[in-house]
Amino acid sequence: MDKLKRILLKLSGEALAGSKGFGFDEKTCMDVADQVKQVMEKGTQVAIVIGGGNFWRGRGSSKIIERTKSDQIGMLGTVMNCIYVSEIFRTLGISTQVYTPFACGSFTKLFSRDAAIEDLEAGKAVFFAGGTGHPYFSTDTGTTLRALEIDADAILLAKSIDGIYDSDPETNPDAVKYDEIRIQDVVDQRLQVVDLTAAIMCMENKMPMVVFGLNEENSIMNTLYGTFKGTIVTV
Repeated sequence: MDKLKRILLKLSGEALAGSKGFGFDEKTCMDVADQVKQVMEKGTQVAIVIGGGNFWRGRGSSKIIERTKSDQIGMLGTVMNCIYVSEIFRTLGISTQVYTPFACGSFTKLFSRDAAIEDLEAGKAVFFAGGTGHPYFSTDTGTTLRALEIDADAILLAKSIDGIYDSDPETNPDAVKYDEIRIQDVVDQRLQVVDLTAAIMCMENKMPMVVFGLNEENSIMNTLYGTFKGTIVTV
């Protein structure tokens, strides 16, 4: 890929859990931190959003909890993820800052576009936790919103699967993987890349995406500088 000045890396909470399926796999998180450090040393500014699926899957986690409260639990799950992973980054000497759209005491800073860009330009890895701060909006939408706000060159979606397929590869062994697909086709075919709100935001604002499997060896580095095996979403 062409050199990107600023990226927003979306990490799947499930992918960070590794084979355990819940919580954190420290080796996976250390590997992510090591690759991000290399990316930053090459001059690319990195902002990060982490999903909360390793702790809470929204309405799928409970049938009795009201949607607004369920989404709030999910938001707090992403805050825990970002605090944890940012500390893993710090063990490798990476300076970090975690932002949230709501006050979390001294744990995080309240989101400010200007402050976040200033931190990125100062060489910090910036984490955006807590989604948009509102229910009914997923971390996909929060990812797209923050990417647009900080003028990112692209969104990198690191998932537990290695790209975009025409159907669910976990249930359909004949699912076909796309090497490249237009964001318009993602929207038209309702492909489960990101939620529809996020996909339309990317389409309207011409924000490209790259989808790849986090758990492949050197996946982040290969996506940016090596042999790319995922799916490019064009605008």
